[in-house]
Amino acid sequence: MKMLGILSSLLFSILPGISLAEPEKSTAPFLGASPLGGGVLLETAGGLLLILVLIFALSWLLRRFGRLPMATKADLSVLGGVSLGPRERAVLLQVGETKLLVGVAPGRVQTLHVLEKETAQSQMDDPFAGQLESELAERQQ
Repeated sequence: MKMLGILSSLLFSILPGISLAEPEKSTAPFLGASPLGGGVLLETAGGLLLILVLIFALSWLLRRFGRLPMATKADLSVLGGVSLGPRERAVLLQVGETKLLVGVAPGRVQTLHVLEKETAQSQMDDPFAGQLESELAERQQ
């Protein structure tokens, strides 16, 4: 009740200062800026140019830095891929020492082949790799 009395006395002390009369209308014509004036058009063109520069700068940054490596706990990497059709791909993945060839289609991923850790014999199939390995073995002895 005491609070209501304080609020009403505050309201009545402020109320006489508020004029209820309409503000006086000016007889002078309004000389605002024309919407087709040079300054307004220049400001609009500058704003548009700024937005376009911002869009191009962001697209360049995303192209340049968009493919940052993601930190993963698993030792998983994509070694390559090839398109087999409009919506099908074959992708070579490496998980640890194992390489997987997977087929990717809409709504489906299927393992096509599993390549175990490469052995010394598979490296010997390449003549250069075999010669390089034999030269390194000779130098170590």
